[in-house]
Amino acid sequence: MAVGIFDSGLGGLTVLDAVQKRLPDVPFVYFGDHAHAPYGVRTDDDIYNLTTAATERLWEAGCDLVILACNTASAAALRRMQESWVPTDKRVLGVFVPLIEALTERDWGDNSPPREVDVKHVALFATPATVRSRAFQRELAFRAIGVDVEAQACGGVVDAIEEGDMILAEALVNSHVDALKRKMPVPDAAVLGCTHYPLMAEAFQTALGADVKVFSQANLVADSLADYLTRRPEMLGSGTDSAFLTTGDPKRVSGNATQFLRRQITFEAA
Repeated sequence: MAVGIFDSGLGGLTVLDAVQKRLPDVPFVYFGDHAHAPYGVRTDDDIYNLTTAATERLWEAGCDLVILACNTASAAALRRMQESWVPTDKRVLGVFVPLIEALTERDWGDNSPPREVDVKHVALFATPATVRSRAFQRELAFRAIGVDVEAQACGGVVDAIEEGDMILAEALVNSHVDALKRKMPVPDAAVLGCTHYPLMAEAFQTALGADVKVFSQANLVADSLADYLTRRPEMLGSGTDSAFLTTGDPKRVSGNATQFLRRQITFEAA
């Protein structure tokens, strides 16, 4: 009954940590494509090919349901995968939907026309590929009208976090928030559109100011997954064991992941 969690690197561990706490009886198989990270600077075709290969590996591990805990993959590859690639007995879900549900206070199953919502000015912090895709704005437009979204590509933040250089990561966050504020001086809300960024949530909040509501994804995805599995229990796969898989150096990735989550994490070669 395993569920797969995919990310290009360590960022998806923030989602894994939240879903494990929310669903302690479900085994999760985590796949990190560390050999090809970061995805945020890659082409859409590269991202699609790498994401489908990783998803197939998780299916082999008995995970009929795979969560793309990677905003870049969700933005650049998910729609194409769902429309023409995913077989009928499998499911691949992204991380945008729970975020937009929270932002607009509307369930995804609510198919009424787009309407005005409380937030009017939203700052989106994401990787260059996610910003380029405009996937967040597209999905938001299905649910809400009158929302001004200003996107800021946060180059370098993922690399700094993956390397464990949090001082550099914080300096980059401050720089990117300053750049965003030059375009949108007073956002109502901010979206951390990368699963690495919850580790820097405090830095984002401090730089943005206490009046800006910051939306982070991990707990939102966990609640959404729990609801989905209540409605679709047949999507729990045949796998019975939790595992951590990587395309990178397992020893190095394990060390970084242990520091990342502050508990022992042991990766094996994918």
